[in-house]
Amino acid sequence: MTIQIKKTYRGLNPGMLCDEVQILLQKQGIMAIETESQTYGLPSGDTQSRTMLALKTQAEQEKDQKECGRAHILGSPLGETKMLLDVDETLFPQEKLSAFQNDLDFILGSHEIKW
Repeated sequence: MTIQIKKTYRGLNPGMLCDEVQILLQKQGIMAIETESQTYGLPSGDTQSRTMLALKTQAEQEKDQKECGRAHILGSPLGETKMLLDVDETLFPQEKLSAFQNDLDFILGSHEIKW
């Protein structure tokens, strides 16, 4: 079963969010590997960024790693950064996911836009 976490931040650099997500996931035994990063120009001259991370379980042998989700991080010129995290709860158990969310909220909670 797939679980989604959606967050929107204001005044947060997308690169910093990407780095924090990678570090906090690694703390929970998940490797986040940047697979795609793009910057798009807008007619106004501003730019948007998009980064996609593949999430894998950590294992001694690369062949034993299993893909357990993806993270999408979008940065807009309006100062908002959005994150969508899809994880397979059979490979990333709820207790580890909760610990990840608690750490993320503690570090970046002051930037989060609550809907």
